[in-house]
Amino acid sequence: MSKNVVMVGAGVANVNAATKLIDNGFKGKITIIDMGKDPYLRPYEEVMTGFLGAGGWSDGKLTYHTAIGGHLSKYCGEEKAMELFDQVIDNFKRFHPKPEEVQCSNPIAEPEFIKPHFGLRLFPVWHVGTDYLHEIGKNWYDFLVDGGVDFIWETKVTDIDFEDQIVHFEDGYEPLVEGLKYDKLIFGVGKSGIDFGKVLAEKYDLPTEPKPVQIGVRFEAPQKHFQKLIDVSYDFKLYRKFEDKGVSLRSFCTNNNAAYVAVEETYGDHSYNGHAKKDEAFRNDMTNFGILMEVKGIDKPFEWSRELVSKVNAHGTGLYYSPSRKPSSTSEGVDVSAHQIDWMGLQTVSEHFQGYFEYISDFINDMKKVFPTLGDDWGIYIPEVKYLSPEPLVDYSNLAISGYPNVHFVGDALSARGITVSGAQGTYVAEDILKNEVGGTDEEEWCYYSGMPSPGAYKNESSI
Repeated sequence: MSKNVVMVGAGVANVNAATKLIDNGFKGKITIIDMGKDPYLRPYEEVMTGFLGAGGWSDGKLTYHTAIGGHLSKYCGEEKAMELFDQVIDNFKRFHPKPEEVQCSNPIAEPEFIKPHFGLRLFPVWHVGTDYLHEIGKNWYDFLVDGGVDFIWETKVTDIDFEDQIVHFEDGYEPLVEGLKYDKLIFGVGKSGIDFGKVLAEKYDLPTEPKPVQIGVRFEAPQKHFQKLIDVSYDFKLYRKFEDKGVSLRSFCTNNNAAYVAVEETYGDHSYNGHAKKDEAFRNDMTNFGILMEVKGIDKPFEWSRELVSKVNAHGTGLYYSPSRKPSSTSEGVDVSAHQIDWMGLQTVSEHFQGYFEYISDFINDMKKVFPTLGDDWGIYIPEVKYLSPEPLVDYSNLAISGYPNVHFVGDALSARGITVSGAQGTYVAEDILKNEVGGTDEEEWCYYSGMPSPGAYKNESSI
């Protein structure tokens, strides 16, 4: 039985894990440690650390398909993955101040005008609304605190002893300077903690699976140029593949109507993302989305990405290029932090991308063919990056790392690339903890805890 569960990171994965445990009457102690702040103290612009992590604080779209955001179904199968997705979405509705406004878009037809130049992935997306995320965070946090969860804020975990099962904190955290013992550990760090996960993997010689580079730009333009596609699919996914080159591209995280570019700071460098507001008061009639490349075959892809991001930062921030526009403003009304470059500066960027930037240029040029009014009325923020360190190999049944059955990796630490997948991974681990909490000896009791049908539920049904 797991009397003491410690979670590193207060992002979507661990918040959903803690919620699953509390909902099912978990009798042990739950402690969550995070470098950031609780939702009452966390500033709107602090998007990397704190309660609900990066995605849950700034992105109100929950993708609803197993082909997007990481390969959850490879661990638990398609049916179970979708069930876990439902639990995550239900939690966002549950703590939403206006749950009736959570809507699902489900485009089903690929328009003909896209086909000559791009593929278009169509899948359901639940729209929570960025405007509501901070209130959701507060409601959710209050629930967990009332349920007995202990949070340790503004604290950096410096080491984890997998052998003696101890989490060590920064020297400044005196009350627990000797460390915190755990029976179960859920390691759910976000982008800011990926380096730490890599250190642990090397320290314990964990078998890993290399992940490809994921890097590109954040594209922004007036919404009117894309409206005919937005009418088909709000969060559209344009894509193309060059299998012989090991390169694929996709548009990612599309925002419309009240769409804003957001700055992220990781390892001291700036990169870009985007979000959308639901309140009409924020409407700016803009569209932004990432144009991300996945590049396979690069030696040490994590280090390669880190070096590239550093090279395309200047004057303490990222870069902006446009044939005709200036950087836009944030939802708080201040200019997006970016150093504007000209055509010659863009050639330097291309050199830093080591030949891969031409794929992004071609992607933009073909968008101008598909959306003929676009012309030069666009800009790109450089770079957008998804740091994917080598993924630890895990037990598919509970995401425990090799050799340490009481240590579970979730979220960005397990190469999840979205809110729904991260939350589902956390829920998946919590279900395993609950199963062991009842000792695995009473199947009826486990079914009660997990919400699954009891073994006799279908005993009167005829077999087919």
